[in-house]
Amino acid sequence: MAETPPNIPPGAVLPPKKETGKVQPKKETVRINLPPKPSAAPTIKLPTLPPGGPTGAPSAIPAPAPTPAAAAPRAAAAAPVSQARPAPAAPRPVAAVPAMSGLDQMLVVFAAIAGFFALLTVIWMLLIPTA
Repeated sequence: MAETPPNIPPGAVLPPKKETGKVQPKKETVRINLPPKPSAAPTIKLPTLPPGGPTGAPSAIPAPAPTPAAAAPRAAAAAPVSQARPAPAAPRPVAAVPAMSGLDQMLVVFAAIAGFFALLTVIWMLLIPTA
């Protein structure tokens, strides 16, 4: 199918295409050997946690004590040990929230006043009669 240039009116005669006597050389095909595609994404293995839970930073919630049924197989395999219960963990004090500075209090008051004036402006604009 012949392509028509964009700004030519329909029915106009197009000039014939120029043909040159030269023969175009055939382009050579180059093949590149690529490595095979992987069948699946590589698996990343994460480290597992120890049975007692994470041993990172201390938390505010104490770890639950092992149940006697879970401790029985370990106790049977090891030498007899006294059945002394560990002392309950003392509750840790919670850090106090720092008080607001004077600048923070002024910003809160300013934001409250600005919000109040914005609300009054919206109500005032709604009450203006339209013609």
